[in-house]
Amino acid sequence: MGKSISDVGVEDLVGAGLSVEEAKGFQRHLKDSIFKVSRNSDNGEEPFDPKELWRELTAQKLLKPWHPHALHQLIYYSVYHNYDESTNGPPIYWFPSLYQSKNTNLGRLMETHCPKLLGALYKDPIASFRQFHRFSVEQPEVYWSIVLDHLSIKFLKAPDCILDTSDKSKHGGKWFPGSVLNIAECCLIPSSCPKKEDDSLAIIWRNEGCDDLDVSQMTLRELRELVMLVANVLAAKFSKGDAIAIDMPMTATAVIIYLAIVLAGLVVVSIADSFAAQEIATRLRVSKARAVFTQDFILRGGRKVPLYSRVVEAAPYEAIVIPASGKELAVQLRCQDLSWNDFLSSVCILPSSNYFTPAYQPIDSVTNILFSSGTTGEPKAIPWTQHSPIRCAADTWAHIDVQEGDVFCWPTNLGWVMGPILLYSCFLSGGTLALYHGSPLGRGFGKFIQDAGVTVLGTVPSLVKTWKSTGCMNGLNWTKIRTFATTGEASNIDDDLWLSSKAYYSPIVECCGGTELASSYIQGNPLQPQAFAAFSSASMSTSFVILNENGLPYPDDQACVGEVGLFPHYMGATNRLLNADHEEVYFKGMPSYKGMQLRRHGDIIKRTIGGFLIVQGRADDTMNLGGIKTSSVEIERVCNQAHDGILETAAVSTPPPNGGPELLAVFVVLKEGIRADPDLLTMKFSRAIQSNLNPLFKVSFVKIVPEFPRTASNKLLRRVLRDQLKQELNIRSKI
Repeated sequence: MGKSISDVGVEDLVGAGLSVEEAKGFQRHLKDSIFKVSRNSDNGEEPFDPKELWRELTAQKLLKPWHPHALHQLIYYSVYHNYDESTNGPPIYWFPSLYQSKNTNLGRLMETHCPKLLGALYKDPIASFRQFHRFSVEQPEVYWSIVLDHLSIKFLKAPDCILDTSDKSKHGGKWFPGSVLNIAECCLIPSSCPKKEDDSLAIIWRNEGCDDLDVSQMTLRELRELVMLVANVLAAKFSKGDAIAIDMPMTATAVIIYLAIVLAGLVVVSIADSFAAQEIATRLRVSKARAVFTQDFILRGGRKVPLYSRVVEAAPYEAIVIPASGKELAVQLRCQDLSWNDFLSSVCILPSSNYFTPAYQPIDSVTNILFSSGTTGEPKAIPWTQHSPIRCAADTWAHIDVQEGDVFCWPTNLGWVMGPILLYSCFLSGGTLALYHGSPLGRGFGKFIQDAGVTVLGTVPSLVKTWKSTGCMNGLNWTKIRTFATTGEASNIDDDLWLSSKAYYSPIVECCGGTELASSYIQGNPLQPQAFAAFSSASMSTSFVILNENGLPYPDDQACVGEVGLFPHYMGATNRLLNADHEEVYFKGMPSYKGMQLRRHGDIIKRTIGGFLIVQGRADDTMNLGGIKTSSVEIERVCNQAHDGILETAAVSTPPPNGGPELLAVFVVLKEGIRADPDLLTMKFSRAIQSNLNPLFKVSFVKIVPEFPRTASNKLLRRVLRDQLKQELNIRSKI
């Protein structure tokens, strides 16, 4: 399918959306680039290296953000038309320059310290990244002592050491033992590195429906004063260590409340605002929360979604209720509940005494209780200590390259791990937190990104798919974005092509981790070339192996597929759960390697030629087709490209009712207004899978559905689809 870039003519460019005159000019520049790269090529088999041609085209900015996506598709796929991934690894779309690399956080750190740490091995941040990453794994005490100096971390009592491994009962050792601090205070105070001043912008935001108004702003001084006001009230009403829930959208007020709870020595209980009453009740019960901050309604997508009523239904906990409109409450409160204004005035605080002395605690004190998404059974209650904010901020600083003065936006919620990660990553690195009070699905969010001057934008793949399919962001200027980031689910190559093109092919940093890790164990970074929907490295100071079916690690340089086993010396990872056996969940049954028991994470990943990493789904999403193990994600990547009308697919397998080899089924969601015949799709999917994955695989069943079942955090519930498939096959077997 398609054609080589050398064969792309004016008529192809016109077909991709250019006028005849535009197409002629574009083709002229295209041919010049091909000639330039071919002239410099030393490849005897091809006239040019496709990676070098793509590098040249993006460096020259031949493709513009306002060009039709069809043109971007035509050029990208034509450049890589004859590219062999099996011998070359995934196609590269972003290449760091030496100048760029030396102006990243990690690059500056390497330029300063690596000549001494690595000696003659050090050349520059790009050439020496792998050596420095290996150093961070082998010498984590040195790495973390350096990184702490680049974050806004202030210890009341400095740690006795960086890592204490003397207690063999602790799989990962003790990090920063003996240290005392308040991590919320670190977010609120001026610092010299990163540079934060009282007049620095801390938060900027806009309410949905106010798209033509100026963006609202709050300085660091204003944020600190408001946090201290709330902390004073909290300290008067509750005791140190009490758990206080937040069940509301991630607004500026929610951020103030979060920091105030931590500043006062209390514990945040994170609850997503999308949960039903029963799910809210479970989290309040497990965490033993004393009270909950919430809103009367959620204003999103032009609708008023009840929230306070769900909290009332959940349990008789005291609720402090914030008006979504910012004015008067739109609900009648119970007698034990307080409005936001009544809460703030419930304790007499003189203006001169608004200062609050932070509650300083040992670093392993719990500050936040988060929950797994709860796809099966009761969600795991995961306690974050003060290690966790340091870990997530350090990884964001190093991998996503959030620098002082950056404007960082990531549509999320404090009920999910990305909420606290975003908050701490901004305030501990000197960035500005950008919040949109409304739905991120429409143009209003995109205009906020433009007007706020966002330089770092985080996403989830389903959001990008919606933006691309609806065209709602057409005409907006996102060229200030230096870095994209994405997490939560497997990315789609074509959707990422669309996203990156909106900022002249800025890199998309893929992130994959978990709440219990406080961050990502594999990520992209600004010092390595990047491929769409792939990870270029383990995160800094992180090491893992990929296990074969016998639980034995593959060699580190071998292309393979298997389950991840994390080395336990992972700063910031949990060492207990509140409602489950931590040892059983993360370590029981895992093999030992190099004298350490590996930590379970549950991901199946593929390591490609060239060392890129591609998540293949969870260990329980693997399938056995004809004796060959494969993953749902791998099947879905191929099927998504098999028909133009497909929005997304979900692949599952199950044995037939009377036994036998597993049958492969593909559930399909079509784009709006598209119709398709399931039998035709079955044929197309089978052909695509046999051509691109394995000639022995065959699709037995296709079902078109309006949408997929998902958790509240948007994770696809293949388990539910698998159950539906079993029921369907049972019914068919009886007919």
